[in-house]
Amino acid sequence: MPAKSQGQIQDKVIPPQRPKEEKTRARRFCTIRDTTPREFGPAVAGERARLIRMNEEKWVNGTLLRYAFFDAGPFSGGNPLKSQVRQAFQRWHGLGIGLRFEEVPDRAQAQVRIGFLSGDGHWSYIGRRILREGVDDRTLNLDPSDAIDSGEYGVDVACHEIGHTLGFPHEHQNPNAGIVWDEEAVYRALAAPPNRWSREETYYNIIRKIAADEVQGSAWDPDSIMHYPFEPGLILRPETYFQNGLRPQGGLSARDKTWAKTFYPALTAADQAVLPLATAQPLSIQPGQQRNFLLRPNVTRYYEMRTFGASDTVMVLFERDAQGHEAYVTADDDSGEERNALIRQRLHAGREYILRLRLYYASAAGATRVMWW
Repeated sequence: MPAKSQGQIQDKVIPPQRPKEEKTRARRFCTIRDTTPREFGPAVAGERARLIRMNEEKWVNGTLLRYAFFDAGPFSGGNPLKSQVRQAFQRWHGLGIGLRFEEVPDRAQAQVRIGFLSGDGHWSYIGRRILREGVDDRTLNLDPSDAIDSGEYGVDVACHEIGHTLGFPHEHQNPNAGIVWDEEAVYRALAAPPNRWSREETYYNIIRKIAADEVQGSAWDPDSIMHYPFEPGLILRPETYFQNGLRPQGGLSARDKTWAKTFYPALTAADQAVLPLATAQPLSIQPGQQRNFLLRPNVTRYYEMRTFGASDTVMVLFERDAQGHEAYVTADDDSGEERNALIRQRLHAGREYILRLRLYYASAAGATRVMWW
């Protein structure tokens, strides 16, 4: 029987000499809300399931995300906190992505509702899951007890939570990272103030590896805004992080920017193509990509909009007013189901509508079409 390699006994990693205790202020970490994995039937597996999971929580590109603050009660926060959130939205917008952000005074008009409840930690729902929450519910919380009301740290925390709102998961749970944790040290660290997490919370938000089909690309980005900083002594492998800890550089990393632009590229003139009535138009796009069509009805009546072909798509209808402002009308998502996306909606003559379609998966490239009549 071969001798066990140095540093291993019974396949358990033996930590090197413990680093000296680091005298830094403990920070609150983020918890992801409502992460129950979606279950598919036996007909949905392999590449189809992978592509659906990677794209299903992303917004259709071109969406206007409205956000609002709680201005009274336990969820309200002061102007410095709100200013940091505004700066964080501007950083994502400044990448030139196709999503747009607008602050509104009324929570009923907002998809993103931001609270500042002290002691509740930092958290957000992932992507389009925020649409399941009521108008009096937070979709994102920033904890003022973490001293986030000034400086770059607070803006980074807000950027991280907004990243979840855009549909991005935690990067330190990337299965491609190769991180080996000193699990009991992690449980102890997160059970201590200020987080006071249970073992279940720590496992779910740190130690657990997310499914490979949910991550962005095949590489690990330790500088991602979606990555936690970790003190020395928690990560056994790669070894450099055991003694030194892991500290992302701060701000949006190069790969954060690349992936945000991949899912939400800047809109161009080609995204303003008119879709003629009763004309089947091929999508001719790859999984994760999107087409946008203008609908200009000349008669007020009910119309049907649907896809054709063996595919998984999300289809969202917006109405555009004379000033160019867009309002969400309705949507349909057929992903993981044996049917096609279908919208039946009353459209008004003389008004302009935008039909946005993101393709998750198609059984035959270029075979998916869309038509309205």
